[in-house]
Amino acid sequence: MKVLPSIKSPKDLRLIKKEHLPTLCEELRQVIIDTISKNGGHLGSSLGAVEIITALHYVFNTPEDKIVFDTGHQAYAHKLLTGRQAEFATIRTQGGISGFPKRHESEYDTFGVGHASTAISAALGMAIARDQKKENSKVIAVVGDGCLTGGMAYEALQNAGLLRSDLLVILNDNQMFISQRVGALGKALTKLLTAKYVQLAEEKTTNFLKRFDELGNNAAKLAKRARSILLPGTLFEEMGFRYLGPVNGNDIEAMIEVLETVKEVKGPVLLHVVTKKGKGYKPAEEKPTKFHGVGIFDVETGDSLGKSNTVTFTKAFSQALLKLAAQDEKINAITAAMPEGTGLDTFRDQFPTRYFDVGIAEEHAATFAAGLAANGLKPVVALYSTFAQRCFDQILHDIALQNLPVVFALDRAGVVGEDGPTHHGVFDLSFLREIPNLIIAAPADENELQHLLKTAFDSNAPFVLRYPRGAGFNVKMDEELHALDIGKGEWLKKGKDGTILAIGNRVHPALEAAEKLAEKDLDYGVINMRFVKPLDTKLIDSALKISPRLVTLEDNILIGGFGSAVAEYLADKQADFKLLRLGIGDEFVEHAKSAQLYKKLHLDATEIAKAILNWKHK
Repeated sequence: MKVLPSIKSPKDLRLIKKEHLPTLCEELRQVIIDTISKNGGHLGSSLGAVEIITALHYVFNTPEDKIVFDTGHQAYAHKLLTGRQAEFATIRTQGGISGFPKRHESEYDTFGVGHASTAISAALGMAIARDQKKENSKVIAVVGDGCLTGGMAYEALQNAGLLRSDLLVILNDNQMFISQRVGALGKALTKLLTAKYVQLAEEKTTNFLKRFDELGNNAAKLAKRARSILLPGTLFEEMGFRYLGPVNGNDIEAMIEVLETVKEVKGPVLLHVVTKKGKGYKPAEEKPTKFHGVGIFDVETGDSLGKSNTVTFTKAFSQALLKLAAQDEKINAITAAMPEGTGLDTFRDQFPTRYFDVGIAEEHAATFAAGLAANGLKPVVALYSTFAQRCFDQILHDIALQNLPVVFALDRAGVVGEDGPTHHGVFDLSFLREIPNLIIAAPADENELQHLLKTAFDSNAPFVLRYPRGAGFNVKMDEELHALDIGKGEWLKKGKDGTILAIGNRVHPALEAAEKLAEKDLDYGVINMRFVKPLDTKLIDSALKISPRLVTLEDNILIGGFGSAVAEYLADKQADFKLLRLGIGDEFVEHAKSAQLYKKLHLDATEIAKAILNWKHK
């Protein structure tokens, strides 16, 4: 008899006998594997965290006790145990549940996440709010080891150590092996160091030593450091946390035993838990990087399904960068913990001394690149558009203000599909366009991308190159790379009834839309604007001479985006024009397949044509 179907909430979980929990964990893994093989998603991390999540809901009184996940891609078991079994098959699909915790989705999702290194800050805020309201609930932050490569996590840790509020931080260290310290010794030390009489003895000893002025204070500090030597958590101890572990996070009985003890410890506590990424699914255990985030795959073999032979934008960037770096040894590449996702893994393998993975630290990546550029090198920082938001100040202050030639390759610009609102790159044009000295380009296709990358390195200026996720438009790829004129677009088709000014991956849909309009006896031209900044105003003027009707088309929010740039230019020159701006409204875009989202947002060829028809005939 299966255990999982009987659990409608954590209250049901807490009624289950402990001996049935290993079976429950196996069932959770199987459901996760089967579902993600069909829908795609973050598999490895969620498989590794099954026992941690099960133990947390078993020991703590959720939702009164609050669990805050970092990033959230490890939380699939959490969704299954908190009343969403029936909906789990819809995860990451249009109208279905999200792949990340969402406050509006469940009272058990205490904080919405998607970007890393935020959980400790949020959990500390909840703990302080609890204290002020004189409540007795517990607050737990579950963070991965990758989260601790981000500076925000350390800002929160030092603040938590200073405030001394009750807070449990669980460090899920999902390395490829189980540490030798995990097991009997780690378990014994943790049990010993959480025992009340040990805590009381330590407190009394420390207070006694502090009576003796400077000598006593120094002795107390020395005693604390001596305790830390027994454990690998000296840094956390110095920040004011009680460090415990490491503990085998894939042993459900050990996790429950430790958590039942730790929940009584006062003040900030960091529990170090070691898990195996991809636990319970051999292909994911053997290739944890591949199965961190996956598309649909065959469960039996682990092989990917539904792959297109079309060159992706990411691959086009990667191949072009290799060509350019082979010709210019000054080119260096930087990523923030995403070598495979950004295509820099091939650069890493070919030019290891010029490759830098700075961890989840986008702010540092930007200013580190500024330092390289200031000393004569040519750095490219490859980020997802959504994560570029995190280094806005560094782009503005450390790079653009000093006019340093740093290239930003922003992958996943526009809508990214099933990862949803935390990952859509639909804000970059708006928040970057205001920055002086910054050149912003968006290629129409994968071939134009490679030429714009050369343009970026040749520009000797701060340069943003933004491009979408996934397959390109299957265009012919030129063998030789050449620089394009900065701030210059091109006519693709002229039409007497109006002109579509398109940017980025909406250029090809604009051409399709023009064909559909021709079937309705409307003759619309199309311009590939190519650059958002500087804007090709001569092309806009030439379009106005043909017809005052202009349509701007972008996969960015309309507020402050490409269409706004065109509108500002036309208004400032007091032109006679009629403008229709097509883009994303003042909203956060939910998750679905990219094609579904473009249709819903009226940004695919059919919807673009409909919008122009409706506008034309008003």
